Amino acid sequence: MAAVLAPELVLRAMVRQDLDQITAIEQASYPFPWSRGIFADCLRIGYRCLVLEVSGEISGYSVSSLALDEGHLLNLCVASNWRRQGLGVVLLDQVVRDAKLAGMVRLFLEVRPSNQGARKLYKTNGFRVIGRRPGYYPADDGREDAVIMVRHLDEEDF
Repeated sequence: MAAVLAPELVLRAMVRQDLDQITAIEQASYPFPWSRGIFADCLRIGYRCLVLEVSGEISGYSVSSLALDEGHLLNLCVASNWRRQGLGVVLLDQVVRDAKLAGMVRLFLEVRPSNQGARKLYKTNGFRVIGRRPGYYPADDGREDAVIMVRHLDEEDF
């Protein structure tokens, strides 16, 4: 019988040297991806930008804004070859942990109604729908609404 080694997961801060790989994952994942410049701006202005590595390979990332007592998850993505393996939960758990440690009371996000995988991830991890933003996202046929979700962190233990 052969031993199976679990891959090594590393969560760390995103750095400028990651941007080419992050942008490649973003472009492969979305029809209307963030640009390299948007990620660079997020780093420059001090947003909480995380990278998840699996055995040294960048497999996902997140970007969140934490200000006053409210956080906003702006982007969370797992590379297509690493999806459906629990890595989205690993990233989301860290975002929530960071928000709690920073004193956030609520964590908001927007998600496309058509992104069923992401909506399920957020719902099963304590987020609930609180509204819609009409025409928020670009779409092939014009604009797509955003579903607004929130998780109340002040009602939870660490």
